[in-house]
Amino acid sequence: MNKRLYDFILNKEHHKHRHSVDWDLADEYSKKGLSPIERMADRFERMCNEEKAVILENEQIVFLRTVSNLPDCFTEKEWAEIKSKHYIHELGYLSNLSPNYYDTISVGLLKKRETADEFGKRAIDNIIMLSDKYLEEAKKQGRADLVEVLTHVPRYPARNFREALQFFRILHYALWLEGNYHNTVGRFDKYIYPYLKADMDNGIYTEETALELLEDFFLSFNKDSDIYIGVQQGDNGQSMMLGGLDENGNEVFNLLSELCLKASYNNKLIDPKINLRVNKNTPKERYTLASHLTKAGLGFPQYSNDDIVIPALEKLGYEHNDAVNYTVAACWEFIIPNVGADVANIAAMSFPKAVDNAFHKSLKQAKSFDEFFLCVKNEIRNASNDICDNIKDLWFVPSPFMNVLMDCDIYNGGKYNNFGIHGTGIATAADSLVAIKKYVFEEKSISAEDYIKAVDEDFANSPELLHKLRFETTKVGNNDDYADAFVVELLDTFADSLEGKTNCRGGKFRAGTGSAMYYLWHANEIGASPDGRRKGEPFGTNFSVSLFADIKSPLTVIASMSKPHFERAINGGPLTLEFHQSLFTDEESVEKVGMVVKAFIDRGGHQLQLNTVNRETMLDAQKHPENHKQLVVRIWGWSAYFVELDKEYQDHVIARQAYSV
Repeated sequence: MNKRLYDFILNKEHHKHRHSVDWDLADEYSKKGLSPIERMADRFERMCNEEKAVILENEQIVFLRTVSNLPDCFTEKEWAEIKSKHYIHELGYLSNLSPNYYDTISVGLLKKRETADEFGKRAIDNIIMLSDKYLEEAKKQGRADLVEVLTHVPRYPARNFREALQFFRILHYALWLEGNYHNTVGRFDKYIYPYLKADMDNGIYTEETALELLEDFFLSFNKDSDIYIGVQQGDNGQSMMLGGLDENGNEVFNLLSELCLKASYNNKLIDPKINLRVNKNTPKERYTLASHLTKAGLGFPQYSNDDIVIPALEKLGYEHNDAVNYTVAACWEFIIPNVGADVANIAAMSFPKAVDNAFHKSLKQAKSFDEFFLCVKNEIRNASNDICDNIKDLWFVPSPFMNVLMDCDIYNGGKYNNFGIHGTGIATAADSLVAIKKYVFEEKSISAEDYIKAVDEDFANSPELLHKLRFETTKVGNNDDYADAFVVELLDTFADSLEGKTNCRGGKFRAGTGSAMYYLWHANEIGASPDGRRKGEPFGTNFSVSLFADIKSPLTVIASMSKPHFERAINGGPLTLEFHQSLFTDEESVEKVGMVVKAFIDRGGHQLQLNTVNRETMLDAQKHPENHKQLVVRIWGWSAYFVELDKEYQDHVIARQAYSV
């Protein structure tokens, strides 16, 4: 590891090279009457001109953001007009795509320029111009190694491992500079490994020297991540996929995959966020290797099960060669590199809200639990219908450089244009149904009227009922079919509610098990819930158990949460497990965690992420953040530095259950 460079970046000393610009581009463009694509092309040119070439001491992979802000292309009035005619997702700029880095790295930008449109040509010219600034700075500093690299890339194809890494850095950097966000890395070990293998075969690198270069490359993801867009610091979408099957059914995991895990472990930084594709044949040694990252507290890798995901994507209509090449978006949503334009996080449906609506509107009239449950299912269908009906005329700001990197006309969508809908709070909903069925319809120990009154009063006058609901009632996560069956049926109902629907781009709607930040937002849309959750308390993140559920072990959680028909809800959304830091005492404990992961995959689970937590450490970090700058936690589909999070997100991680094995 380049310790001096590592400390320089960790201590944010590179921020001294930054400056902001005070450009009112939106007003200027509006007065000139420039089209959206002309605005994007002009802004990118200005940003490339404004950027300064900064080469830090002894760094091998260069390019550093020196302009810390990116002025918008549209005025508030223009955005209001656009939104009056179109559905605008998030910020309106392209995000959560996996472009074809490999094709460009293998042919060079000059070759790509030959087939680019006029705006793509302008983008390429500006990237080359900015690269030449770095070439001149390298010459000034007498960096012959960088001069050799930058003389060749990005104009021409990468000739070796280092040039491939540098080329990727330039492309990835340019996407952010253009205004795209949540720019993913894709199947990195699949498209970069040939360069490493050739260099290894030629004796240019040993595993140790290749690892050192890779660590430097990984540092590059952390230079500018604090100025990338996200709900919270760390939510930047720099997700890297490793392993998995190729088009011929062969395992991709290779030496580069292994070195990536080691580089991530050595750096102990939040980027890039590692994802690992596995299957029933994945050897236990790989789970052990990956679990060392869990031990380090990085909150990744996140695991995806090829045995479930690939057939499910094919069932949705993805061609085999595309389905088998899947990667993840910023967090966990399954997307297709190169040709996919899926908007995998376009909306979210709240399971607890559906239960809450039925609870208040239909419980008193229901003659049986089945009749009441039918009302819940109708609420899910109504909510899904509303979501689908409201997403019309989707529009994105055109991205000339992203279009260069895609194997499709991204201006008008892609080969796949499906929309992903998160399904949030499923354990809260299922636990609520358990309580309603048991106490109202089976035992008849509480009337519908009294139950509704207690919930509406936030259980203020019903302490005994509250205690019974929270601590004495069966919860999802203990491998009890009585509770777990509701998770299965709720998810099936959600999938049914989207079945056969076509979106405004001719694609399908995909049901998912993720929550993103909705575990807070949706929880605040309702009061208390019938499972004993108090008003203001959040749901579990993603596909997880209730925060206050009394759980026997992580193995019972795995048993419970591997029962649903994930092939019908394959937008993504991992089971999230927290392990107490004290668990990791030796190599045997690391192996045990790896076997927990393997058990979930072998049982047919689709996606899993692990967190290593220490409640006492996090509480101290809230009081003394200066002492815990590098404390990393997993949030919903990404890892972050604990002290940089808003308190509500910190509190949620603290409240999660820490398991032992």
